[in-house]
Amino acid sequence: MPVFDFNHAPDDVRPSECTYTIFQSNESDPTPEIPILLLDNTQCQWPHHSCGKFTNPVKRTSFEFDNDTGTVSADILQMDARFVSLLKWLGENHIMVRLSGENRPDGYAVYRIREIAFGGGSKLSAEDGFLQFMIDRLLASSAPEDVNPDEDSIEAGDDMKLTSIQSITDFMTCAGRTLPDNIRLWARRNLSVAKSHEVSPEERRHAQRALSIMMNVQWKSNYFEAIDPKEARRILDEELYGMERVKQRIIETIIQINRTHTLPAYGLLLVGPAGTGKSQVAYAVARILKLPWTTLDMSSINDPEQLTGSSRIYSNAKPGIIMEAFSMAGESNLVFIINELDKAASGKGNGNPADVLLTLLDNLGFTDNYIECMIPTVGVYPIATANDKDQISAPLMSRFAVIDIPDYTPEEKKVIFSRFALPKVLKRMGLHESECLVSDEALDAIVDIYAHTSGIRDLEQAAEHIAANALYQIEVDHLHEVVFTAAMVRELLI
Repeated sequence: MPVFDFNHAPDDVRPSECTYTIFQSNESDPTPEIPILLLDNTQCQWPHHSCGKFTNPVKRTSFEFDNDTGTVSADILQMDARFVSLLKWLGENHIMVRLSGENRPDGYAVYRIREIAFGGGSKLSAEDGFLQFMIDRLLASSAPEDVNPDEDSIEAGDDMKLTSIQSITDFMTCAGRTLPDNIRLWARRNLSVAKSHEVSPEERRHAQRALSIMMNVQWKSNYFEAIDPKEARRILDEELYGMERVKQRIIETIIQINRTHTLPAYGLLLVGPAGTGKSQVAYAVARILKLPWTTLDMSSINDPEQLTGSSRIYSNAKPGIIMEAFSMAGESNLVFIINELDKAASGKGNGNPADVLLTLLDNLGFTDNYIECMIPTVGVYPIATANDKDQISAPLMSRFAVIDIPDYTPEEKKVIFSRFALPKVLKRMGLHESECLVSDEALDAIVDIYAHTSGIRDLEQAAEHIAANALYQIEVDHLHEVVFTAAMVRELLI
């Protein structure tokens, strides 16, 4: 649930001239009941859409309305802690904005702020989308624990990317304490390097690139909203057939998240033969958690530097795969699907990739050699797959809750083929189910042909072959339907 508290620190810790109090809110969609800020309306009932500029958002802070009689000022009474730095930036740069609000007995409740294009400000205009980008990022952030309105520093949803020094500087200024403390301090140091003429152009380029990567990631808190167990079960039944023990374990994890509002301390390790649906389980969990996901294929990683990145001392230095995953996702909360964990210990002389995974799995923070900053990993949920858990080291195994996924029984394979695999292929090929029919004897023959192979990949390929053959007969031989017998299936697949 969002935290909404109008109580602020005792008056003696705030300057007496400050007109407003700060409230803590994690609301992502402001309303007149839970606004961004509250303006004094004792002098006048302000219009629903009002244009003007913020004045100095430190100490005596107000908003200057432009109306038919001239400029009228109204003090800010209350302000969402996440927006302190942004309103200060808007005021310092004289940026014209339009407020959407509603008059209440205690003040004018502002729930939306929009920039007016070409409003005379000295910074980015509405056409650049910076203000909307900034507001969306702040609303997606958690309330900072401690905000001092008089703190004078440079602290700091859409497809916009922060790449230029100016946009990065403005973002840091407006983000303020919504950025994690260590990332905010790291960003200050790197911004100094990026602007310095006392370092090499290469060092400036690396610093600017690292800043762009870090500032374009939404650094979220470890708070997770409750998940509907019935919806989770629906998704599991839609994506997976059978696997009742697996589904039960996932629902238990959902219940745990709902009680603690944090991710479990341990990820999931799915162990079973190839083709049994381990990756499908992982994707279903990511869908349930409503998180972006990324994959790490450990069979193709033989050097730890692929995961940790390379030092900036090299001209061709770049971040590692893990940092790039955060960058691609655009946020710090995501599902890491680690495929073939049993191949993680196969390093080739430069160290063991498995050792790097331990730092990611411990949720204590991960450091990339290129970024040179500890990345919070409390919002990372790892789901690993493996064929042979005996090849996984004990330290890695201890970071996971292990779920064994057995192979499917012949009866389960029949249901999967007839209810999932074949209808899926027919739909993709534009065939009606009545045009391609498989008799019960043919279904038995299909399962018998692949009785000695694990998983269902061979069944999916068989469905593809049968559907393609049916389409051929319909188009070439002008049949209205094709009914496959056991003999036809054996001739086609063997």
